Amino acid sequence: MTSQQGTTSAVQNARTRRIAIFGAGISGLASAWRLRERAPEIELEIWEKNERVGGVIGTRIVDGFQCELSVDNFITTVPEGVELCKALGLQDELMSTNNRFRRTFVVRNRRLYPLPDGFMTMAPTKLYPMLTTPLLSPFGKLRCGLELLLPRRRSEEEESLAAFAKRRLGKEAFDRIIEPLVGGIYGGDASKLSLQATLPRFAEMERKDRSLIWAMAKSQRSARRVKREEESGARYSFFITLRSGMNVLPERLADAVGRERIQTSRAVDKVERDGDQWLVRDAQGRGERFDAILFATDTDAASDALRASAPEVANLYGQTDRTGVAIVHLAYRNSQIGRPVQGMGFVVPTSEGNGVIAGSFSSYKYPTRAPEGTTLLRIFVGGSRAPEMVELAESELVSRVEAETRALLDISGGPLIVDVARFPHAMPQYYVGRLAWRRELQEALERYRTLALAGSSLDGVGLPACVKSGYDAADRLIAALRTE
Repeated sequence: MTSQQGTTSAVQNARTRRIAIFGAGISGLASAWRLRERAPEIELEIWEKNERVGGVIGTRIVDGFQCELSVDNFITTVPEGVELCKALGLQDELMSTNNRFRRTFVVRNRRLYPLPDGFMTMAPTKLYPMLTTPLLSPFGKLRCGLELLLPRRRSEEEESLAAFAKRRLGKEAFDRIIEPLVGGIYGGDASKLSLQATLPRFAEMERKDRSLIWAMAKSQRSARRVKREEESGARYSFFITLRSGMNVLPERLADAVGRERIQTSRAVDKVERDGDQWLVRDAQGRGERFDAILFATDTDAASDALRASAPEVANLYGQTDRTGVAIVHLAYRNSQIGRPVQGMGFVVPTSEGNGVIAGSFSSYKYPTRAPEGTTLLRIFVGGSRAPEMVELAESELVSRVEAETRALLDISGGPLIVDVARFPHAMPQYYVGRLAWRRELQEALERYRTLALAGSSLDGVGLPACVKSGYDAADRLIAALRTE
């Protein structure tokens, strides 16, 4: 048989194959999109335990204010998010952050101080702003500058974010600047989070260039050169959003995949092997057979369902540590704010001890999110530093958040609107040992060629990373079914 005949036979054989995707969040829907694009001959079915698609992504319009329930924008340096929006015809919906207010603040003693200009998560790109910032003492500034002289680390073992930052830039810079920035991204404990699993770029900088400050300066020069060489066309800021709300993306994805393929209010309960197929039962005990299955659910649901049929995968996947956050939106008239701060948002060090992780000035970042003459605030609380806050009664939670924002911005009177969204145990924590865990999980999955996993618990927490995770999972199953 010729190679072409063999390929044709494989495709024809795959036409009758069925894949089930569990979870219609962004990862599950991206998986389905990839399958429809690359393997339209495969029958597809999606089960979603909730009544709507989108997972944690959602948008609420409250008295004219646009409240994003979880993700409110996404990064452009990882291309999958932007490319997916364009493929779905959403390019006119894409909106960059407002360049006029491209400033971030750090809370210290209940006051807001500008983040030193050019500071990027773990290292500065400019020395002068670090020398003049009130966030650091003279000793802290000197210790930070000594980073230019420090030797590189020789060990290849994983290192925590905290250990790395203190070793390179000193404890004061970590406590007052780096820790709140990292906390604003991951909501986790930097002394446990793995540098290599969360921000591997900085480990590579040290390995390659020795000094982070030198590496960042070199990177900035290169970025400016590339920008000058770019051809004209649409350009976006570091973060972008969808003008009408982030919920537009999963809704458009669901339409593109086909609503008839999505069953909401249906959750996977148990999976068993049945020859070369998977026998899947839902919470009502109804069973269906599939040739391949893809879990884009939370890790607990996946682990429970796979306990009998893929115990190695279930045990490893169930080891994922997670924390929870609550997001509180508050809106005020501009006249109520006695100390207005025009910027993107602020981060809060753990040392402030108030349970607030970060805040976003949503209406400055994206003006369409609030009526003229008003300010919309988006406050994150909880995480590993104050997990109990996610469980507070709504009145108590809002009262605490109001008190903190009132002190920061000198606010008078009550808010125009209040909106609360809670996500208990929703944020995966990439602790030290994560890389070894990921390798073990991948080895366990190799024993089950027609089983795939997707989602933020694997290789990244941002929207583009989740899209890529969905693509990778879909590609794995397409390859498996076409080579059987």
